[in-house]
Amino acid sequence: MIKKLLLFTLSITTIVSCSSIKKTQEALNYGNYDQAIQIAVKELRENKTKKSNQDYILMLEEAFEKATLKDIENITFLKKDGNPANFETIYNTYLNLKNRQELIKPLLPLPILSKGKNAKFSFTDYTNEILATKTKLSDYLYANAKNLLKSSSNKEDFRKAFDDLNYLDKINPNFKDVRDLIEEAHFKGTNFVYVSLQNKSDKVIPMRLEEDLLNFDTYKLNDLWTVYHNNKQPKTIYDFEIEISFREINISPEQVKEKQVVKEKQVVDGWKYLIDKNGNTVKDSLGKAIKVDKYKTIVCKVEEITQFKSVQIVGQIKYIDLITNQLIKNFPLSSEFIFEHKYATYSGDKNALEKEYLNLLSYKFIPFPSNEQMIYDTSEDLKNKIKSIVSQNKIYY
Repeated sequence: MIKKLLLFTLSITTIVSCSSIKKTQEALNYGNYDQAIQIAVKELRENKTKKSNQDYILMLEEAFEKATLKDIENITFLKKDGNPANFETIYNTYLNLKNRQELIKPLLPLPILSKGKNAKFSFTDYTNEILATKTKLSDYLYANAKNLLKSSSNKEDFRKAFDDLNYLDKINPNFKDVRDLIEEAHFKGTNFVYVSLQNKSDKVIPMRLEEDLLNFDTYKLNDLWTVYHNNKQPKTIYDFEIEISFREINISPEQVKEKQVVKEKQVVDGWKYLIDKNGNTVKDSLGKAIKVDKYKTIVCKVEEITQFKSVQIVGQIKYIDLITNQLIKNFPLSSEFIFEHKYATYSGDKNALEKEYLNLLSYKFIPFPSNEQMIYDTSEDLKNKIKSIVSQNKIYY
């Protein structure tokens, strides 16, 4: 049994190894040299002297030589092209050349047993090329971003400048006044949205409702390129307006509805002797008269009272382009809040009542909320609906 298990384990290992070798060779054949290098390095890290890993050493040697040649030829071509937009590609290619070498160095030497020598890897110090290209790339990104910030009026250009400047700050921290320019690019690339509330109904809305609805900080809708303000800020040009308007506020009269319910229940009321159909007392096996419960009906009259009042707000949300003064989108908005309070009084024996009515007896009449409070109580539902509309209809410009 142990022998069979050992053979099975060896078979699985062989299959996995062959599969990995095949993948490495396929990557080489298709020109995916770095993929081939990654697979070979992973296998050789586990045991570089294992005889079955010799194929990986040979393929690593071949893949490294071809990958290096391919990158050098690409750099040569891009330099001859003379387009400064190529600096980023050249810079990253030099980094790839350096990182590829650093990946292999810890494995050296790698012996090729069939040839009695070590695999050959021609390493080059790319430090000067990397630094020189980084300087050229930094100057190019900086000049290009400054030009966009100065001459363009397109937010997409400002956002591109923002991305380029952040990349520049990553590869070359504290380069000139890059961080100040990042703030400028972000400001210029941001959509500023003014949010207003218009009450076109014949009802007065509470000030706190207006404040709650316009406090877009609680909606958590601000993102990298969109900021909402409910108070116009100085020196800020607003691109869009979201106008929340109430057209109707309908408040129902205060209503009190009464319903009478009579409840009956059979309860134990002492005992009596059990009598048969002939009127004789029934006795048990010992000759004792059998006692049974005696029941009576109890009655309770319940007055169930319901207080009811409702408010409905009907309006819309408009998206307005403040640059062109055009209506972009329009969404209906509605909300309803219902005040309902139930309580009860009774006469008779309340032991006849179920739990539902017993609970109602513990409540009393309460004052109806004012119209102002009713309107304000719609705020949570209104906020959820406003957030849903705005989050599903983001402004892009």
